[in-house]
Amino acid sequence: MPILKTKYGRRSFLKASALSGGGMMLGFSWLASCQPGGNHALSNIPKEWFDINAFLKIADNGLVTIISPNPEGGQNIKTGMPMIVAEELDVDWNDVTVEQAPLNTELYTRQFIGGSQAIRQGWNSLRMAGASARHMLREAAAQSWSVPVDEITTEAGVLKHPSSGKSAGYGEMAGAAANIPVPEEVKLKDINDFMIIGTSRKNVDGKKIVTGQPLFGIDTYVEGMLTAMIVHPPAFGMKLKSVDDTAVRSMPGIRDVFTLKVLQDDFERQHFDTCTFLEVVAIVGNSTWEVMKAKQAIEVQWEPFESYTEERTFYGGGKRTLTIPSGLENSSDHGTMMTREAAQSSTVVRKNGNPEMAFRNAARVIEKTYTAPFLAHNCMEPMNFFAHVTSEGAVVKGPLQKAELTEHTLSARLGLPLEKIDIQMTRLGGGYGRRSYAHWVTEAALISQKMNAPVKLVYSREDDMTGGIYRPAYQATYRAALDADNNLVGFHINAGGLSDSPLYANRFPAGAVDNYLAESWTLNSNITIGSFRAPRSNFIACAEQSFLDEVAEATGKDPIDFRLELLERAAINPVGENNDYDAARYAGVLELVREKSNWDQPSSGIHRGVSAYFCHNSYAAQVLDLTIEDGKPIIHNVCCAVDCGIVVNPDAASNLAEGAIVDGIGNALFGELTFKDGVPEKNNFHQYRMIRMSEAPRNIDIHFVDNGIDPTGLGEPTFPPAFGALANALYRASGERVYVQPFYGRGQQLDVRN
Repeated sequence: MPILKTKYGRRSFLKASALSGGGMMLGFSWLASCQPGGNHALSNIPKEWFDINAFLKIADNGLVTIISPNPEGGQNIKTGMPMIVAEELDVDWNDVTVEQAPLNTELYTRQFIGGSQAIRQGWNSLRMAGASARHMLREAAAQSWSVPVDEITTEAGVLKHPSSGKSAGYGEMAGAAANIPVPEEVKLKDINDFMIIGTSRKNVDGKKIVTGQPLFGIDTYVEGMLTAMIVHPPAFGMKLKSVDDTAVRSMPGIRDVFTLKVLQDDFERQHFDTCTFLEVVAIVGNSTWEVMKAKQAIEVQWEPFESYTEERTFYGGGKRTLTIPSGLENSSDHGTMMTREAAQSSTVVRKNGNPEMAFRNAARVIEKTYTAPFLAHNCMEPMNFFAHVTSEGAVVKGPLQKAELTEHTLSARLGLPLEKIDIQMTRLGGGYGRRSYAHWVTEAALISQKMNAPVKLVYSREDDMTGGIYRPAYQATYRAALDADNNLVGFHINAGGLSDSPLYANRFPAGAVDNYLAESWTLNSNITIGSFRAPRSNFIACAEQSFLDEVAEATGKDPIDFRLELLERAAINPVGENNDYDAARYAGVLELVREKSNWDQPSSGIHRGVSAYFCHNSYAAQVLDLTIEDGKPIIHNVCCAVDCGIVVNPDAASNLAEGAIVDGIGNALFGELTFKDGVPEKNNFHQYRMIRMSEAPRNIDIHFVDNGIDPTGLGEPTFPPAFGALANALYRASGERVYVQPFYGRGQQLDVRN
């Protein structure tokens, strides 16, 4: 039974207080601790308790409320995190309700969606919170019954003393428990004793979602609220020149039209302060329809901007100076530009052995280049945010991934101290990284400040799709050196992209090949880019796994056997010291997917591709089965093996993995955003091709490795392998390797292999 200390350094992790009616409230932090304090007995619930970063309340009738701090964007974190607390509390899940917490930067750390880290980072903290509350309830019962605390047991929210037959519900002891000192350390449950963790529980918001109750930011409405929209430049590389709003001001329902500078020139930008267009036109009116009509009528002139630089402090990576070039870019030029940049400006990131000699002496060299286009996020719920800014402070509300980081940007731009900014988080109708870059939140707040009224800013689909923050366009060239016996003796990767490189130099097959070289480069662009589900991994996994498949074929080996041989080398006698994966766990998902997919006994007429990848601390392998019918790929099944440690909520975990697979297949087949003279050539779904229900896999099997390891990431790890598994299956079906994404979006017809 693990024992966990409840205090971290000088900070007390937990604090409790009595609620009205004899209840108990216990506050806790996911990662570190609450601010210093003690236990407080109060006769009423002070409102400030609701500002604690996370807490649980136990009412006198035994009902438990667990408040979840992290944004909910469909990953089911609002259900999963409270399940962990409830497990250690030993309460009946049917007696639990869940509420969403607002932002509180003093009490929370890492209150955001990103990196598939919420459960991983909060695992011990969440368990500690529930276990500490349970301990205090047991202490209260022991004192009340004058018996040793070790003789008190709990089950489903009931305290029991078996030898005397005494029992009490949590609610009966909650008031007394609030006065018990928080223990220095607590015993956690053995994982074999879990009753809630590892069982499937329904989404706590499920009924509200299907019945259309207001949950999302776009649902926000307050009396007297105005509607705002923005007009941004039509092309990257352009800026605002002039505005003629004469006709617009007299249109029905229009309250004001003005230009808006989103960030000041001297603002010190942080990681997520990407802002595509620094100056936009704001139109404010009584209704969305009236404002949309005004957008169509307004006359705005634009002009090219000159090249400039900006400094940015990156999350965990220090300051960097970025160059934003002038000019109107064309997708038709990007390929040539990237190839030239790769040849002229590559930097060695990792080198093992003597790769130059390995390639010079090789009996055979395989070289292939892979490319991928820009991708738009296309969240189902368009960007939107509510803001009401006055001299007394700012209240903003909406879907946001990085609320705790956005607060600082708002403070600086509005000229308000942090304590006067209240960010209230709603459920996200999709995020995928797009809602990390919160320029639209700043826009909403500035518009409200100007209007001195509550305002909801709404982006149209066209505003969002043409407004930047895309998945970058990438290119990677792989080379493999084979000796006379077809052994892999050298491996070289050269990878980069527009404003970002996809390279992870220390990931597989680094550590598995004696002579290894990894080079990276970036090409400056004024087309703004940002995080996209499984950043960088979403491209490089496809290129890597496609290339490994081709090398395996050249060596005459089964694709899974070939990967397992490399992983065995990495496990037994690894090359280098910085390999960031566990070779045994990596091999484990390949072995599991081989078994579950019946890899060695394929069905007649089915073409199969395999792929495996490590990212976000987790491992995923997939086997994809397809046929080609009338020139179109028909995906029959995807078998997926995942090692993400302990699975908190199996049904939710399977749903998350399935969604990522469908998303990956859709982007691989169809995803593409191109530019002509700086103008995005697609602005809505009639042009930007998304996967349709009939094109999704007919079946998906998810299998989790049961190893008892603490949980790791899951929202992103099953996304990257889908690209490679599809690419390799398409090759086996058609006999043609695919090197350029999208694989099918340009109207290609696929021929069946003879």
